Amino acid sequence: MRTVRTERVSIPAALFVAAAVAALMSAVSGRRSQDLHCGACRALVDELEWEIAQVDPRKTIQMGSFRINPDGSQSVVEVPYARSETHLTELLERICEKMKEYGEKVDPATQRKSYVRIVSHDGTKMDLSGVKIDGDVASSLKFACESIAEEYEDELIEFLSHEADNVKDRLCSKRTDLCDHALHLPHDEL
Repeated sequence: MRTVRTERVSIPAALFVAAAVAALMSAVSGRRSQDLHCGACRALVDELEWEIAQVDPRKTIQMGSFRINPDGSQSVVEVPYARSETHLTELLERICEKMKEYGEKVDPATQRKSYVRIVSHDGTKMDLSGVKIDGDVASSLKFACESIAEEYEDELIEFLSHEADNVKDRLCSKRTDLCDHALHLPHDEL
């Protein structure tokens, strides 16, 4: 009788290779997700700032209590409408629709993705070389935008209710860590 000899595969080595491949895939997927969420946050802030700038600075809204105090006065104040909580809340409900006007651009050196407007606000022609215009990109960006708007609504309103510098960096990088890899990005890149 003959014995058949089979080779044994080292299970620890196979597990190591599988774990390494899984870790690499997770890192690539994580970077894609980070690029998407960072891009969505930066685009969201850009769009909100643009919408705020379109409001007539003389337009105001009454805020405060409409109840009459015992002395007959009311605690109502008029505040600029553009940066009012009411206006910002209305904007947050519809602003992510603007993500349809963005495309994806990949940095050839780093393979990092960024998101750029493919339709200008004022109708000027835009350089779209190297920009991927795709329904899936717009859908993913819109979904990420909606998630960010919902999760960080209070922070967005807090930052945008007052004029401030570098809102994108302060909100998307420092406050939320959505762009912790992108602190070096120029402010006007997206």
